[in-house]
Amino acid sequence: MSLAERFARLPTGAKLLLILTAALLPIGIALTWIGETGIRQANETLRGRSDDQARAAASSIESLIARNALALRVATAGAIRDGHANPCSDAAQSLMTAPAISRSFAISDSDGQLICTSEGFAPREAKPLVAPGGIRMWVDRDERAIDLRVGVIGGMATGSVPLQEIRNAGLEAAKGITALSLSDGQDELPIIEPGAPVADELSYSEWPIGNRSLVVRIGSTLQRISPVDRLVLLLPVLMWIAATLITWLLVSRLLIRPLRRLERAVIQYQPGEDEVQLPRKLGPSTEIQELRDAFARAVDRVQESEREMTGALEGQRRLVREVHHRVKNNLQVVASLLNIHGRSAETGEARAAYAGIGRRVGALSIVHRNHFAEMEENRGISLRPLISELAAELRAGAPDTARGLVIDLELDTAYTTQDVAVAVSFLVTEIVEFSMLNCPLDPVEISLRRTSELTARLTLASPVLVPEEDEKPEKLQFERIVGGLAKQLRSTLDRKLGRYSVDLPVFPPL
Repeated sequence: MSLAERFARLPTGAKLLLILTAALLPIGIALTWIGETGIRQANETLRGRSDDQARAAASSIESLIARNALALRVATAGAIRDGHANPCSDAAQSLMTAPAISRSFAISDSDGQLICTSEGFAPREAKPLVAPGGIRMWVDRDERAIDLRVGVIGGMATGSVPLQEIRNAGLEAAKGITALSLSDGQDELPIIEPGAPVADELSYSEWPIGNRSLVVRIGSTLQRISPVDRLVLLLPVLMWIAATLITWLLVSRLLIRPLRRLERAVIQYQPGEDEVQLPRKLGPSTEIQELRDAFARAVDRVQESEREMTGALEGQRRLVREVHHRVKNNLQVVASLLNIHGRSAETGEARAAYAGIGRRVGALSIVHRNHFAEMEENRGISLRPLISELAAELRAGAPDTARGLVIDLELDTAYTTQDVAVAVSFLVTEIVEFSMLNCPLDPVEISLRRTSELTARLTLASPVLVPEEDEKPEKLQFERIVGGLAKQLRSTLDRKLGRYSVDLPVFPPL
């Protein structure tokens, strides 16, 4: 079934809903897409702003650590080069001139042995050793600071950047960050910790600093669609639903309900009544009222036409009945003439030919007589009386050598068309005639059994139907004839040892 056929079978309400959907839904989808695109672009802009703030905070922290590392390297290198007994004092003097630089540091020799400290700072461990010009950084959770170690000629310097300075550097670059922490791959130092309700709504990003020695993890508030934005997003869909429902209600009240009342009145109408009773109130639609009046006029014309057709059909039936009756009589006259001429024929072959032709004309006459009965009952030609009458006619017209021919009948009641009845009559006539001419002393069995509601199986059994090694020309001609009759029945002739069967189309039983 095609899509158009399925749509045509839908009720009017469903069709209307589909049409409105096809007309209005694309507009709603377009508006929804536009609103969603705007919200998505706004969210992307806010997310990009958060990323920019996170990048600025990471750069500020990296700059702070880099300034401390550079200042500590310069001060330490100068103090060790001058060869003072306490290089930390000279280095601290140099660092005092640099703003926003931590003064907590310690100086070690190239082997990691501590030389001096400033402001009581003590490195966590002597290792790792750093070559001149190198730098290492790590998280000091105990002191809540970032330790950095720089290598200079003749030793190393280890400094500490406090958590508060890192926090200030991050907040000065980006005031919108909510969470901040530093990690060296093993330990993590939280700098700004968000509250529990806020932590679930944060979007985190990570930024490597200090030649990837440290990773800054920054969290910013996750942007969400507000209820107003959601309402704007769903507004086109709500408009489509409202328009669909309003249109459906109007069409149902003004068109579908009046049409259904008119339909019920038409269904209740019975042909033959004096007047069709149609509802007077069918709503404000003038088109439906005009349809009601037009239907009433059409019913009146149909009733008048039916009366005329009934009279004409009765006359036609009488005429056809008379034609069939005359055809039957003419065939019987022809059969009688053939019988008379056959008895007066001089040779046996001529008499046999007249008799064979007469039997076939008689079979056709029997079919016409039964077809006349079919017109009386209007159920089709009954095969049971047809085959019984045909068997009686064949026994009565048998030659002297086959006067004792026995034809056994086992027939179910079945009705079929005239075309099938003619082919069945000729098939039975051919097989019985061939049997009485070649095996007059052997009986012939004819059976008709229903195989389904629409098919029946006709079977004829006789010893003459047993195949022989050398088929005679008469037998070959006989096989061609019965095969052709089976084709007229649109069935295959089932040839078995001494038994021929064929399937027939029949009418369903009552």
